[in-house]
Amino acid sequence: MPKFLHTADWQMGRAFSRFETEDGAALVEARFESIERIARLANEHRCDAILVAGDVFDAQTVADRTIRRVFNATKEFTGPWVMLPGNHDAALAESVWTRAKRLGAVPGNVHLALEPGTVNLEPQGLAILCAPLTQRNTYIDLTESLNTWETAEGLVRVGLAHGSVQGLLPDEIDSANPISPNRAETARLDYLALGDWHGTRQIDERTWYSGTPEPERFRNNDAGYALIVNVPGRGEPPDITAVETARYQWHQWREILAVESDLDQLLERLQALPEPSVVDLRLEGSVTLAGEEKLINALSVAEARFRSIRCDRSGLQLEPTDDDIAALKADGYVGEVIEDLRARQQDDNAEAARDALAILAGLLKDRKQEVSE
Repeated sequence: MPKFLHTADWQMGRAFSRFETEDGAALVEARFESIERIARLANEHRCDAILVAGDVFDAQTVADRTIRRVFNATKEFTGPWVMLPGNHDAALAESVWTRAKRLGAVPGNVHLALEPGTVNLEPQGLAILCAPLTQRNTYIDLTESLNTWETAEGLVRVGLAHGSVQGLLPDEIDSANPISPNRAETARLDYLALGDWHGTRQIDERTWYSGTPEPERFRNNDAGYALIVNVPGRGEPPDITAVETARYQWHQWREILAVESDLDQLLERLQALPEPSVVDLRLEGSVTLAGEEKLINALSVAEARFRSIRCDRSGLQLEPTDDDIAALKADGYVGEVIEDLRARQQDDNAEAARDALAILAGLLKDRKQEVSE
């Protein structure tokens, strides 16, 4: 009854340059931690092996230090690992994998599937049929050869591949590195472990994408898991359990604020998020001056609490109420300027007008406070 852990798309060496330096470094570190977490999970679930279905590395040019750290992070699980090259780290004649070998960084229990063929793990009862990418993109189904490969009687047949299952995934990725949707059936596989799609996804009862163990983009596709695969016996359907591996949750919200309750509900949802969150907000609609102040204060609190939060307010107009203007004592010429800036939020200089209105409101509020003191 073999049991193994299926993971993929680690993308080690990936940079997060769009984030602040401190946040980007933390996101990079979380990816190394995810490998260590995978090793611990394999031990906890008493797995016989760990299979990595491609894109261990984000590029062929990652630093030597990154290569060494990746393999160092595997040490807690002493059973066999099988690592498959994907499109980001294809098994070229000279590749990140050949560098890893030259560095002496690959532990003895890590099998690198750099050529098509079978990795026999007889003590574990597993035959791993590997279809590595030897170039970044191919337009033939490399898994077709699995149909003809024979394995020792009694060993569970597990396919390991990286690419796009044809006809089932979104059109934009249904092109290079194709994989037949019925490959598990035609190759008589007990399980087909796939990489390339970064979210956990079932294709059929024997074919799964594990997804990336640590999310790295704002896409709601069930990233942040590994799969524990338990095969009762040759020819029997596998039992699949998704286990959480992610340190950070990524949230991308696009919100339209029309009434005061919209803002209140948004801030309640924001408050409910856990601290290890990466948040990207884009706000449109309108907000009062009081609402703007409430929003700014909430974002300031969130910046200190979350790993990262970004908020695009360029589409959010400031709409001071009569009470807002009365509270600012913005009569006469100043009142006319406020009205002009409110109107200018409708033209091509909307963002500049909004910022100017916010600054003016802030100055008036500060002046009012000084007078009262």
